[in-house]
Amino acid sequence: MNLLEGSPGSVYRVDGLNLPLELARRLEALGLFPGSQVTILRKKRRGAMIITVRGTRFALGMDIAEHIAVRGESYAS
Repeated sequence: MNLLEGSPGSVYRVDGLNLPLELARRLEALGLFPGSQVTILRKKRRGAMIITVRGTRFALGMDIAEHIAVRGESYAS
């Protein structure tokens, strides 16, 4: 599944980034890389989603989120 398909409040593990190299490198610098844990905080129908990665919140557009492969994790504690 991709991150865009995820639900707010759920925790996911990143499996891969299917993005242009420059964008993938930027996200990796922010802590979003294969194996990292992502929590979806908020999600708008046709807009950005707010996520938390390694204690940092940031927004991703739909066009980016749909290219981030994730798998489900247990709920955040």
